[in-house]
Amino acid sequence: MSVSVKILKSVILILSLFTSFICTAQVNLIPKNIRLVVPFPPGNAADIQARSLGEQLRKTLGVSVVVDNRPGASGAIALKYVSSSKPDGQTLIVSSLSPLVVTPATNKTLPYNVLADFAPIALLGFNDVVLFSGSAVKAHSLWEVMELAKKNPDEFTFASIGAGTLAHLVMEFFDAKTGIKMRHVPYKGSVAGLTDVIAGNVSMALETASAVRPHVETGRLRAIASGAAKRLGGVFSSVPSFKEHGMGDFTAVTWLMLLVPTGTPKSLIQSTFTAMNAIATRAEVEDKLISLGLQPRFSTSPEEAQQYLRSEYAYWGEVVKRSNIDKE
Repeated sequence: MSVSVKILKSVILILSLFTSFICTAQVNLIPKNIRLVVPFPPGNAADIQARSLGEQLRKTLGVSVVVDNRPGASGAIALKYVSSSKPDGQTLIVSSLSPLVVTPATNKTLPYNVLADFAPIALLGFNDVVLFSGSAVKAHSLWEVMELAKKNPDEFTFASIGAGTLAHLVMEFFDAKTGIKMRHVPYKGSVAGLTDVIAGNVSMALETASAVRPHVETGRLRAIASGAAKRLGGVFSSVPSFKEHGMGDFTAVTWLMLLVPTGTPKSLIQSTFTAMNAIATRAEVEDKLISLGLQPRFSTSPEEAQQYLRSEYAYWGEVVKRSNIDKE
């Protein structure tokens, strides 16, 4: 073996050991006790993602992870709790789009400031939403829904996880676009709303594909339209999008993001990102999330996640300004 080859192999070995040391050092910075706060009750897409990540963290790093569901006030209760928590990396939040960028645009006063009080770690993925009804509603298409709603003004109701959320905003936009009027019925979480739609107490709802999928498969709910840019697969493959129903380029997709309180050390944010990235990008984890209706999309860095949050905050602020929803 030549001297140059020996030197090259030695350099590769040293670099490998150094990389391993850095990764281990970063992981060791992560607290041994972690609380993953979710702004919704169990069963929501954010809850599903949080529990999946928590399970992988326990298996991979041996840390203790508690998923803490704090629903209510369109996510404000959970966000206030996390923003007031000690920035030591032990308290994180897995939140969807609505509490972070829609609720602030539809509320004059909130006990937190999203851009000032939170530091994003990573975007976790996307989730298309679906408009659906219970079997009691005699409509199988969006056109039939509009016809029934026009004949029975104010008798049609729609559920959401709270005033000023994505579902509320989308349905108000739908009403304005079609000239119909459905009465809004807010809930603390998606499960309660789904239950009432199934029971026939509420006409319709707009919810994530992952939350609705099992009920559509059993026939308890009927998917009417998809908010995806193109048709979804599986049980939703025959469901037309809003765009196919003549709603222009209208799409409705939510996302999930992992955040910590502002003031959390950058080294701790980076170590958490590194550990989460290693977990979230595993094939078995991605396959699990896809099977639940989620589209995995992990950020390239905490900084990229911060930029994404700021762009979405500005975008939805403009959407609300153009809508007919008054700030509460």
